[in-house]
Amino acid sequence: MKRMFITLLVFLLINSYQLKSQIISSVDKWMNYLEEMATETENEEQIETLYADLSYLSEHPFDLNTVTEEQLKKLPFLSDLQIEKLLEYRLRYGKMITLYELKNVEAFDFQTISLLISFVYIDNKIVDKHPVKVKNLLKYGSNELQIRYDRCFQQKKGYCSYPDSIMEQYPNRKYTGEPFYHSLRYGYTFDDKIQFGVVAEKDAGEPFWNEYHKGYDYYSAHVFLKGMNKVLKSLAIGDYKVSFGQGLVISHDFTPGRSALVVQAERRSNGFRRHFSTNEHDFLRGTALTISIKKFDINMFYSYRKLDAGVDSNRISSFKTDGLHRLIRDREKMRTLAMQAYGGNIRYATPDICVGVTALSYSFGNKEVQPDLEPYNLYYFRGKRNVNISMDYLLKNRWIKFYGETALSANGAVATLNALQLTPASYFSFLLLHRYYDRKYQAFFGNAFAQGSAVQNEQGLYMGLQWVPVAHWKLSAYADMFRFPWLKYGIDAASTGKEYMLQADYNLSKDISLYLRYKYKQKDKNQTIENETSLFILPYVQQRFRLQLLYAVSPVILLRTSMDGILYKETQKQSTGWMIAQSMGWKPGRLPFQADLYAAFFFTDDYQSRISSYEKNILYAFNMPSFYGKGFRCSFSFKWEILEYLSLSAKWACTYYPDKEVIGTNQEEINGPVKMDLYALLRWKF
Repeated sequence: MKRMFITLLVFLLINSYQLKSQIISSVDKWMNYLEEMATETENEEQIETLYADLSYLSEHPFDLNTVTEEQLKKLPFLSDLQIEKLLEYRLRYGKMITLYELKNVEAFDFQTISLLISFVYIDNKIVDKHPVKVKNLLKYGSNELQIRYDRCFQQKKGYCSYPDSIMEQYPNRKYTGEPFYHSLRYGYTFDDKIQFGVVAEKDAGEPFWNEYHKGYDYYSAHVFLKGMNKVLKSLAIGDYKVSFGQGLVISHDFTPGRSALVVQAERRSNGFRRHFSTNEHDFLRGTALTISIKKFDINMFYSYRKLDAGVDSNRISSFKTDGLHRLIRDREKMRTLAMQAYGGNIRYATPDICVGVTALSYSFGNKEVQPDLEPYNLYYFRGKRNVNISMDYLLKNRWIKFYGETALSANGAVATLNALQLTPASYFSFLLLHRYYDRKYQAFFGNAFAQGSAVQNEQGLYMGLQWVPVAHWKLSAYADMFRFPWLKYGIDAASTGKEYMLQADYNLSKDISLYLRYKYKQKDKNQTIENETSLFILPYVQQRFRLQLLYAVSPVILLRTSMDGILYKETQKQSTGWMIAQSMGWKPGRLPFQADLYAAFFFTDDYQSRISSYEKNILYAFNMPSFYGKGFRCSFSFKWEILEYLSLSAKWACTYYPDKEVIGTNQEEINGPVKMDLYALLRWKF
């Protein structure tokens, strides 16, 4: 009774901020968080996968009174301390009555709560767990069908008609398919125990129904069983994703990196999960299972799938990973290579200690990887088969956490990542992370914290600090110093670099928040100097500024204003760029409709000073286009709940370049200064 009285008092009297936005918020704050993550990676497919995962979780939120530690760790913005304090609060005080109680959880600040409320709810009803029987599968299972269609209104050069004589001489001038994107996804779930799904997709320009191909370009299917009994923790059949340790051997998850959440660099997902996206590269195809025996998890997996590659006889010259098969030369590389992979992981875990051992072997049949020999790729993998083994570890207590992974490849080269995180108080956290990836280390599935795109040829020291000095304020900063001991593509010598970031967040109230960020990056690259014939390895500097203001005009309307600036400087060249963007989200609580408007002006000197900006897109689709030149961008998106189980999401976007007569390059070229796109998604839940 006493606790209920205190909760009611908090509900009535606290006006510093409210959590009503969980129900009628016009803009989900986690999308802004994802924007921060997107600016730090060049892997758009990983960002789209992470966005799809978080979109799914926001559509299927957790009940705060039953959510587990494993489920909370799926939310990358929550720290271990915050998860621990939330579970401690629930254990001490019992079930939560209202989301307003999150304010009472130690280590939770306004920003964390505003991110979390999109993924949780409270339901004090007793939910019956249904046994796995055919009758229950049909009665209590949930089905969802999604149909998506995208199209550009302007004709691109790749869809123009050419005389047969020209096509015979230049067969790759024209796309082989139709000028629209189309995908279909069907998913079935039952009590978080059974997941089944099918995905089919064609990209714009890929053939759907003509002389080149009949049907979709990409198909995926999976069955994923979870928690069926005390021993069988999970079983995957079909397409699935794998992640162990810190990603030095294998990981299909998004790589935490340099963002405003400066101390969140740890990979916390270990094991298997379903692959239910249109990403055509980052997954395995076969079977995988996890057996749990007391404090041990035993993971085993096998995969056999076809890859896109340039193959000449038995020689593999290159891998194609973008999933696009629009041109004749693309289709010649389509699924030409069979890869077999198998391995396992044994993991011992307690609340304070985790130790895991991973082994992975993969081969390419009778074909041999032999890329064209260049100085920069001297230490790339060459051969028919490779093996990776590693040990990952984690030790922690209330204030200190040490984690890392050390790995070997078949040639004896080493890669290691180790981090020490200090959290002496809930308002202060510090991270020190060191990485050493030998130039000879080779891991086809490696995906870890790095400045480069591969776990190879990199050494670095990263330091991050997050501090809440007073109420409403949060300061975040990081510094990353790194070097590449061997050559890289576009850098004909060993090179170094450094990157710094400082950000100040201010939350005036539940209705107004803003942040100011400054980022500095210096790296080496090949450069030419006037009147000199030789190439020089010289540094370039990139400085970025961003100011963003979020303002809730009313409970159903939220405005976001952002200003971006960039200064890019080489030895004999300098360019600048800026962008001003305004978005408005409208989400009435009682209407089955919500809408978002976006408009931006940009002006940049060239491609080096390009600016990216996040804008709302249809469900499960991430969109963060980059712009250079002079122009205007606007978009309008909406979601309409037509019926209780039927919804339509759509978006119209337009970019206007007053200083250009041609937009894009090669087959993507458009005559004229305007580019307009349409995106639409129909979802049926039954």
